[in-house]
Amino acid sequence: MDHGSAQISPARIVPATRVPPVALGLLALQHVLVMYAGAVAVPLIVGRALGLPPEQVAMLVSADLFACGLATLIQSWGLPGIGIRMPVMMGVTFAAVTPMIALGTNPALGLAGIYGAVIVAGLFALLAAPLVGRLLPLFPPVVTGTVILVIGISLMRVGVNWAAGGLGNPRYGALLYLGLALFVLLVILGLTRYARGFIASASVLIGIVVGMAAAGAFGLVDLSRVATAPWFDVVRPFAFGAPTFDLVASLTLCLVMVVVMIESTGMFLALAEITGETVDAARLIRGLRADGLGTVLGGVFNTFPYTAFSQNIGLVGVTGVRSRWVAVIGGVVMLVLGLIPKLAALVEAVPPCILGGAGLVMFGMVAATGTRILGAVDFAANRNNLFVVAVSVGFGLIPLVAPAFFKQMPDVLHPLLESGILLTALSAVSLNLFFNGLGSRADARAAAARLAHAAEA
Repeated sequence: MDHGSAQISPARIVPATRVPPVALGLLALQHVLVMYAGAVAVPLIVGRALGLPPEQVAMLVSADLFACGLATLIQSWGLPGIGIRMPVMMGVTFAAVTPMIALGTNPALGLAGIYGAVIVAGLFALLAAPLVGRLLPLFPPVVTGTVILVIGISLMRVGVNWAAGGLGNPRYGALLYLGLALFVLLVILGLTRYARGFIASASVLIGIVVGMAAAGAFGLVDLSRVATAPWFDVVRPFAFGAPTFDLVASLTLCLVMVVVMIESTGMFLALAEITGETVDAARLIRGLRADGLGTVLGGVFNTFPYTAFSQNIGLVGVTGVRSRWVAVIGGVVMLVLGLIPKLAALVEAVPPCILGGAGLVMFGMVAATGTRILGAVDFAANRNNLFVVAVSVGFGLIPLVAPAFFKQMPDVLHPLLESGILLTALSAVSLNLFFNGLGSRADARAAAARLAHAAEA
């Protein structure tokens, strides 16, 4: 659930036949660079939150890049009955981060429990893809905007702790860490304000690179593991052991996948408007099945649930190139990057304070996107929407501000109750039905497209 700043210009769309191979390659590389920081953020967040050693965090990064490539190829190139076959780049969704950390920190589940739940959620998405159109009325902008807002707020805790040096760091909050985080933040904001085109689109990645150089000058970067990491290695299935399957954990991520598929639906409809192509029910189902199959492969190859990256959809509008082969080549690039352990070790070597400066932007943009979507909700004519947002945000903040609030509840419910995102989703859907009833599917499709445009703007 990542967000770009592109302005969409459908009149500039260029047919694929007009794009020479070299230009396609450069455009594909641009797509990879624009999404790279967001793509590697989730394995870093989850790996460090679970206290994994650096070599295993690097393994998660490699697995994520490899699976990003596979999921992108499935979505853009396509398989029989699977894949929307449009210029879509796939990456790990931020929506699943908080629930997965709650699952992984449960001693009875751990990584094996996460991967079992991811596989079940992917299979669920494969089977449920034809039904998502019927679920759209459950997720109007007042619901989806509220959920995305709480996702961003929940993730900000990660970014703030990174900026201070990372939890468990004996120098937590040192002025050097805070200063470097602020420096990265200022670089990103400066590039966003004054740069144009690709430089502005890749401002987060450039900010991390510049920040890492600054951190190296202060002796905060340890590249010893980069030196010893091999240049090439395969990504092995089930590298952390056989997955385990827990009912509540699986149901938790299945609910997350419903939110992910609703968001993907909006992205696909918005992309159709940008490129001038038609996305009918059959094509939409193929695209959602690709989300499911990509997520299954994520569980097999030691990574997480996948969805379309919105900043890359916005980039299609910027470049004006609608060729799906740009995404296909980008998928191949991501897959190859996942086979280079030195690169993963380099990503893992980025100090937390540098990631914190970038995280404040990335995670804050998620929250801002939720706010922007809610800005399209009519609160004046329908005051009931205020109660939907107010109560749902309140439920979503319970695990954040009072972690022990549900301590006396049965252990089996903790993965569900400790996820503010899922509490928000359940509350928002229920309250919207109570106050506003169920809308039509046509209205829901139109609202999903508007939601996607809001996420890209």
